[in-house]
Amino acid sequence: MRPIVIAALVSVSTLCPLFGALPIPGDAREGEKIFTEQRCITCHSISGVGGKTAPDLGKRTGRSYTPNMMAALMWNHAPVMWSAMAKQGVDKPRLSRENAADLFAYFYAKRYFDHPGDAGRGKRLFQTKSCDSCHGISEAKAGGGKPVSQWESLGDSIEFSKALWNHSSEMSRAAAQKNLKWPELTSQQMTDLLVFFQNLPETKNRQASFFPADAITGQKLFELKGCADCHKESNSLENRFSFRSMQDFAAAMWNHAPLMKHHPELNTEEMRRIVGYLWSIQFFEPKGDPRVGRRIFENKRCAMCHENAQSGAPRLAGQAPATSFEIVAALWHHGPAMLDKMSQQGVRWPRFKSNEMANLVAYLNTLVK
Repeated sequence: MRPIVIAALVSVSTLCPLFGALPIPGDAREGEKIFTEQRCITCHSISGVGGKTAPDLGKRTGRSYTPNMMAALMWNHAPVMWSAMAKQGVDKPRLSRENAADLFAYFYAKRYFDHPGDAGRGKRLFQTKSCDSCHGISEAKAGGGKPVSQWESLGDSIEFSKALWNHSSEMSRAAAQKNLKWPELTSQQMTDLLVFFQNLPETKNRQASFFPADAITGQKLFELKGCADCHKESNSLENRFSFRSMQDFAAAMWNHAPLMKHHPELNTEEMRRIVGYLWSIQFFEPKGDPRVGRRIFENKRCAMCHENAQSGAPRLAGQAPATSFEIVAALWHHGPAMLDKMSQQGVRWPRFKSNEMANLVAYLNTLVK
């Protein structure tokens, strides 16, 4: 069976009004270029594409993947990565904070893929949910909807979600006329249906597409389309909405449609941007504790160099506000020299957990003048 292929490349923003994080938008398309051009792909693969000597960076899913976690993982494995790059004659990349944000956007987007679906289950759902009462596979049914073979949205999950959303009003009327109950769908069922559709003889040769979504303009559209009129305060999606994949999103939109008093139609670009906005608000950096961060700074022996004027290491007081992306940029600019000096002094390379990185960033921000 051909696996489900969905790529929702998004522009993400780390802006979080609750925690005051600095907004550094990341562009997943640029992140993909950096991943290839900086030859990360030599060792790492993304969803099976690329090198096999290092972990596949497209396999882990979930909301726990944050910029703090990326910074901690990169930091912890940097000495091993540098050694492997030296053996293969690969130049060490020099990343800016914007590059780091782009890489995060790319990694997160790839983790946004769906769990595997089953075409057989999808076929049964197509029948048991009464989809086949209106939609044929190759030919239109009398008085029914467009046959599945003519659905142009099957190669693009955002386009597919848009088509479902816009179709829901018409289907609601058709279901009422036929005395059919609205067919609610779980995320897994939505995935199974899409895999079934994508593996039909009439559709299986269609290529998946990569399209960006803009989180900032998506928020504006969310307001302009009237969504924010209902989704506020206790109904705010920042407090209650969660989806790990595009099919989570599609299922939520589908199930929500009959409950809406106002049902604005969306074009593809509008859906892309709203998806980008809703996707971006799911993750924000947890607020670290600067007091704990200070202890980490001392216990990991960062202070040994960065508070010693004789060490040659830059003092961190007065530097620009810190984020996880600055940490990644500093790692790739100064890390190899740091590792050499620490090795000469017999100091072990420090390792960080995600929450430790958050606390360290919080402490570094207290040094800003």
